[in-house]
Amino acid sequence: MIEPTVTLPPTRVRRPPPRPRPRATVRWPVLVVVFVCAACGLVYELELVALASYLIGDSVTQASVVLSVMVFAMGLGSLLAKRLRCCAAVGFGLIEGALALVGGTSALVLYACFAWIGASRGVLVAFSLTIGILIGAEIPLLMSLIQRAPERSAATGRPRRARRPAPAGDPDDTAGTVADLFAADYVGALVGGLAFPFLLLPWLGQLTGALVTGAVNAVAGAALVLWFFRRDLTARGRALVIGVNLAVLGVLATATVLVDDFEEAARRAVYGERVRVAVHTELQEVVVTGGPEGPPDLYLDGRLRVAGEDEYRYHEALVHPAMNGPHARVLIVGGGDGLAAREVLRHPGVRAVTVVELDPGVVRLARTDPALAALNGHAFRDPRVGVVHADAFHWLRGVAGRVQERYDVVISDLPDPGITHSTKLYSQEFYGLAAGVLADGGRLVVHAGTATGRPATYWTADATLRAAGYATRPYSTEGRTPGFAAGPDRAGRAGSGRAGPDDWGFLLAVRDDRPPALGLAADGPPLRSLAPRDLPAAARRAERTRITGLAPSTLVHPRYCN
Repeated sequence: MIEPTVTLPPTRVRRPPPRPRPRATVRWPVLVVVFVCAACGLVYELELVALASYLIGDSVTQASVVLSVMVFAMGLGSLLAKRLRCCAAVGFGLIEGALALVGGTSALVLYACFAWIGASRGVLVAFSLTIGILIGAEIPLLMSLIQRAPERSAATGRPRRARRPAPAGDPDDTAGTVADLFAADYVGALVGGLAFPFLLLPWLGQLTGALVTGAVNAVAGAALVLWFFRRDLTARGRALVIGVNLAVLGVLATATVLVDDFEEAARRAVYGERVRVAVHTELQEVVVTGGPEGPPDLYLDGRLRVAGEDEYRYHEALVHPAMNGPHARVLIVGGGDGLAAREVLRHPGVRAVTVVELDPGVVRLARTDPALAALNGHAFRDPRVGVVHADAFHWLRGVAGRVQERYDVVISDLPDPGITHSTKLYSQEFYGLAAGVLADGGRLVVHAGTATGRPATYWTADATLRAAGYATRPYSTEGRTPGFAAGPDRAGRAGSGRAGPDDWGFLLAVRDDRPPALGLAADGPPLRSLAPRDLPAAARRAERTRITGLAPSTLVHPRYCN
């Protein structure tokens, strides 16, 4: 008898869940991700400092705000990370996605607030606080993930109970793990700090550089969690990490594609519709505006440097009183726009003019842009004009005592001394170096900001000159085209609707016991805004604002306020 065949249903063989990776396996990937995230974090920090210095000014204040707020926030983030230790893997993946989004778009949002709202300091503090909290939560969560990884003996592969402290280098060495994490964090910060000025800023610019950095941050954080700590993720947590980071990458990629259109729209909001030229040099943003018929306006880093309609008032008052006397050789510190050189060349006795300008891009634009070249009278084509691209402080330090023929006139055509990067060129040490290249009886003239708008800054420059051994003659000149700020003092910005000061303040100085006479050269050219009868009033106008008892400004103790 044949027995019936019984077919049994197939049985599902359940595979055991993947074993968690031992600490020795996850240690190096974690250190690599800490390195990358630390580099990205420092790039965000430097982006905020650089952009805030450009938009708001006074780089020392902006750096202090960003650094102090961010360090405080990192401590706060470390404390808040305690609440995420129960879900460290998904928490780290989401924090890195949030950090990539906030840090990557920070420069974009900050610039948008500056362009369309005008106020950006509060946004700067908010971004510094948020980024600091997210960065501070990274290492505690990674340490928690590493401690959850099983301890395995290198010899047997079995779990081991360490009764004594593990030797250095052993995967069970907790203290060594903490040291490695912080070492990777600090080395990553070094690489990020060097990559920002030498790679990201010159190649990609501030906006695109921040967006690319955010993308790298998101990929690194998500890859670590999804691959090396996937055992610690639930299905829902894995989907959440993937979804959030893909959304962040999508936002960053879209912003990168549209960043040029955004920058053009923001530039129109800042400078108006008549932008003729906009270039980023190695040092700053240079923008020239104006119509085809009217004179151009020149902006450096978003601040009005030259208002074409009334710049002659400033440059005539700066140059011509200093030319009253011998003026065969003239040194101009700054003045890359060529306008001070134009006024100097109007005197027939000039034999040589040296212009020391830090930014070659400004001089290049002043040579080649038709409107700017016409405004400066093609001064850089004159064979008597030589240009030196250098920091004026270091250049003077190098040539002091080696100048074959000293200069009869030194003209300091610089931004307001309250601007941080200009402060050293208004220091007692700088004026001492300038004295080393002055001929006997030579004159030094300094633009020192507005006498009426910021008298403390103006009279601090006067006190600094006197401390350097000069006798000074203060004077100021009125002039402001409606709708424009007062040019080189960088007060006000395009489209701000804020009126600038109504004067420019100058200081004429000589190495003597008696102040120099305030006059015009007998063989000087006819001037549009300045006549000998105007000079006594110019001196009285400045004297009315005098503040006494101010200390001089030095390199180690700058005393100018913005």
